[in-house]
Order: sequence, then structure tokens, then C-alpha cells
Amino acid sequence: MNKETAINGKSLSEVHASIDASNKKGWRKILAFLGPAYLVSVGYMDPGNWATDIAGGSKFGYSLLWVLLMSNLMALLLQSLSARLGIVRQLDLAQASRNTYSSGVNYALWFLAEIAIAACDLAEVLGMAIGLKLLFDLPLIWGVTLTVLDTLLILLLHNYGMRKIELFIISLVAIIGSSFLIEMILAKPDLGQLVTGFVPHLPNDEALYIAIGIIGATVMPHNLYLHSSLVQTRRIAATEQGIWAAIKYNFIDSFVALNAAFFVNAAILILAASTFFQAGMYEVSDIMDAHKFLSPILGTEWASMLFGIALVAAGQSSTITGTLAGQIVMEGYLNLRIAPWLRRLLTRLIAITPAYIVILHFGEEETGSLLVFSQVVLSLQLGFAIIPLIHFTGDKEKMGQFVIKPWVKIAAWIIAAIIVSLNVKLVINEIQGWLADAGGDAWILWLTVVPVCASAFILLLYITVKPLIGKRKSEKESRIPHGVSTVLELKEAEVFKRIAICIDFSDIDAQTIRSALAQGGKNANYILLHVVETAGAMVYGQEIRDMESNKDANALSHYSQQLIDKGYRVETQIGYGNPKRTIPKMVKSFNADLLVMGAHGHTLVKDLILGTTVDTVRHRVTIPVLIVQRS
Repeated sequence: MNKETAINGKSLSEVHASIDASNKKGWRKILAFLGPAYLVSVGYMDPGNWATDIAGGSKFGYSLLWVLLMSNLMALLLQSLSARLGIVRQLDLAQASRNTYSSGVNYALWFLAEIAIAACDLAEVLGMAIGLKLLFDLPLIWGVTLTVLDTLLILLLHNYGMRKIELFIISLVAIIGSSFLIEMILAKPDLGQLVTGFVPHLPNDEALYIAIGIIGATVMPHNLYLHSSLVQTRRIAATEQGIWAAIKYNFIDSFVALNAAFFVNAAILILAASTFFQAGMYEVSDIMDAHKFLSPILGTEWASMLFGIALVAAGQSSTITGTLAGQIVMEGYLNLRIAPWLRRLLTRLIAITPAYIVILHFGEEETGSLLVFSQVVLSLQLGFAIIPLIHFTGDKEKMGQFVIKPWVKIAAWIIAAIIVSLNVKLVINEIQGWLADAGGDAWILWLTVVPVCASAFILLLYITVKPLIGKRKSEKESRIPHGVSTVLELKEAEVFKRIAICIDFSDIDAQTIRSALAQGGKNANYILLHVVETAGAMVYGQEIRDMESNKDANALSHYSQQLIDKGYRVETQIGYGNPKRTIPKMVKSFNADLLVMGAHGHTLVKDLILGTTVDTVRHRVTIPVLIVQRS
């Protein structure tokens, strides 16, 4: 096992190496690797992108198309670095950062990453709500509230595995792309003017603000964390040839998926330029206005309907990837894992708060400005993800022969310099404007906003120079697959002497007990464990004497007596309350050296409320855990 992953745990462990890509040939091998970049690509076509693209197209025509193209090229290079990090070192970006920087720096980076994810989620909340309003005339405030319920969809898709999630996302991407292809045909853009839009220039400072929003909406920081983890869902041969093949096929995946995202973004900007800008409607930066004006300008109701359908698809697809990115960031930086539905709910509640404030206080017409602002916030976070990524993939000692080439590193640093310099210029311009507007109250900004921005800039400088001047003492060596076999150190098979067996009185009990007995035979000591989960047990613990606890104790004794009659040394113990906390305590008190658990029979609703007991318990004990599936 890679020493780094042994310390940090597998990224997205529930789907790690769940798709076999090692033994595929020809087109089947390409298909095996296709998927991760499509999950990443939806972040490049979420409702936040729509807002910046519409604003850019209506205000400046085709003149910001070059920004989209530049952003796409930046994204392709950076996402390829992200994929390479995950493939070679078997670490996601957050885990690699935790190995390199001090705990204080990692907490700061985690906080900034969470801000980026919340800003992204804000765009998805507003986009979904706007899409529902456009299609069903649902009030925006109700649409925002309904978006909380998509946590159920996340949980449902997780139960079906990563491949099903990828197919669902690809289907939504196909809906978005098809809708805008038809919109493009209806709009009939001026091809001559369209070509001039790829010549780099910025008309004014407002164009800079929109351009930075486009960059933030395209090169999204949370996607770098996401991609470095998703590539690890493919099980590959840990050889030199296998690693290079994975890098190649993941680049193909990124190239196809990100160019599809570029087409969608370009189509939105071109649509806005060829309709609103040409009609002299330069202030159409709001998605709802765009939807309202499309049908009269293009002469068909289908234009607005397709726009609304694509918007809902974009919002829903992005919300899934945002949840995965949040899980990766929290686990990687903090080594903290919570149930996916809870993670999703917390992120969504953070996102809907500003949405509620803006809608209730300023009105629905201000949601367009909020969308653009959310994408600018994303751009401001980019440097904190890009700079560590370049350091990690450019480290010869860690990456070995898979280290990025010098020209790639130079190109990546140029991209980082462009993004950081644009962001610094924007921040300075904005602060100067706020100070001028504040007048006599400017001192408040000097005591709050200015120190925060200065601290962020110092942090950025620190993470830039830290890997160059020294390494963290506790950083562990990573295993770089090199394709050479080693001498196997084989020892006698471990014999377990004290085995704990979890019993839940379901049809899997017999299979669980048989599996445990096979590990220790008649020379081991066994303990049968069961936890009473009634409401009374949750409150009164072992003092409870209700019907279920008595019935469970008798049933456990029945199991025990049967085993004793067959010559096994067995004892029993009943626990009370939350099994995720109680089982590890009982296992420790017995001093067990092996825990055997049956895969539980929870329903979807019980999973939603309690989470999965097996998954939590195995992270809270320090001994091997044998999980028995139903045959």
C-alpha cells in the first residue's frame, strides 16, 4: 500500500478502485476510463457560467470569446495535472496538501475551499430555482427551498455506484448540449464578428470583472480536488506501463469532456451576443430576462423552453459534483468524514442563506448579480488550489518518472500568474471603490476587509515558497509504481484469538457466525455483540428493561448456547443506544483482535437518518474488520 494513503485513507473510499480498467483492450479500455472528466465538466457549465456568459455576451458582444477559449485551455492543463496527481500518488489534492503544510495552513486552505464550494453551490441553488420558475412559474423563494431535497438524489445515486452517477451526469450534459445546439441554429450568429471575438482585448474595467468571473466559472477550484479523487475510482495496473496508460486515457477523457463544456459556454455567450447585444439590449445579465426575451427575438416558444430545461439539467448535475468535492475537501484536509447526506445538507443550507437574503430583501431581479459575484469569489480561490497542485506534480522526488515536463510546469506557472495578477487587480479596484464610497466610515474597512485580504495574500505567498525552501518533517515517502517486482516477505498466517461478532437478528446472522468461526476455529474466544436501538435504550441505556431488550438478550443467549454445545468458547454482551458508538466500545473492552460484521439490512430511509453502521464502525476500531455480504 502507498504509505501516504495508508496514513490518509483512500479518497472517496466507498468507490475507490471500484471500476476495473486494468484488463480492458481497445475501445473497451477507453470507455473504462471515460467518466471522471464528465463529472468535472458539469462544473464548467453550471448556472454560474450561464450568468457570466450572458452578461459578457449582452454587454460586449463576441469580444470575450477569447476569454472562454483561454479559460478552457487553462482548465485542460490544470485538470490533467490534477488527474496525474491522483493516478501517480494515489492522493487527492487535499490529502497531498495535508502532507505538505502545517495544520494551521491546512485549516486555512480548507476554509477557503469550503467558501469556494459554497459559492458554487449558491450558483446551483439559484440556477435550479430560476429553472423551475421559468418552466413551472414557481416562485423563486419556493424553488430555492425545494433545492434542499436533492440530498435524497445524492444518497440514492451513491447506493448505485460511481458508474451510475457518471451515466446520469453524462445524460444531463447531453440534454444541455442538445438544447444549446438547437438554440445556436435558431440564433444564426454573425460568423465574421464571431471570429473577431477570439482576438484578445478588454474594452474596459467592467469587462475585466466579467472576464474574471468567466475564468472563475470555468477553472473552478473545487474541480481540481474532485478530479484528483475521481481518477482513483479506476483500478489500474501498478506498473510503469499501466500508470502511463492511465495518464493518457484520462487526458483523452478530459479533452473530450472539457471541449464539450467549452461548446456549451461559447454557445451561451454567442446566443447572448447574437440576440441581446445585436438588439441593443446591453443590460441583459439576468437569466430570467434572457429567458423572457429569447422567444420574441428568435420567434419561437421553443427557445425559452429549451433554455429552461437546460438550466434545470445544469443545476442538478452540478449539485452532485459539488457534494463529492465537499466530501473530498473535508476528508482530505481535516481527516473528518460525515454522512454524504449531512455533508450535502450543510453545504446547501450555507448556500441558500445568501439566496434567501437577496431574494427577500432586494428582490428576484438581483439574483443575476449574485450569480456573477459567486463566480468572482470562485476565481479568487483559484490560486490557493493551483499553486499547491503545480508544486506536487512538479516534485521529481515524489512523482518520479511521472513528474510533469519543464514546459508544462512553465505553462502552469504562467496560468497561475495570470489568474493571481488578475485577481489582485480586481481586489485592489474593488477595495478602492469601497473606501471611496464609505467616506468617513472607511476606517471600518481598514480594520476588517483590508487585513483579511492582506492575510490571504500572505497565505498565498507562503504556500508558493514553502515547498521550495523545505519539507514538512512528518511528510511520508510515497510509493511510486516502477514496474519492478520485489521480494515478498511471507509470514505465517495470522491466527485470531479473540473474535467479536456483531449480531442483528437478520437472515445474515448464520453466515456472519460461520465466517467468524472459520477465522479462529475452536481455539479462539468469541463474543456475540448486539446493540438495542429502541428509543428507550437511546435515553436510558442499560437501565432499560423493555420488551425488545429482553427479547434480544434471550435470542443472543440462544445463539451462544448452540455454539457452546458444539465446543466453542462463547460469551455475549448487549449494548444500548447508538451502535456506531457502542460497538467500538464493546470491541475494545473485550480486547478483540478481529471484528466480524454482517452487511446491515437498512432501508434507504434508515440509511438517510442513521448512516451506515458498518462504514462508521470500521473507522472507529483499530483491528481488522471482516464484513460479510449476503450470499
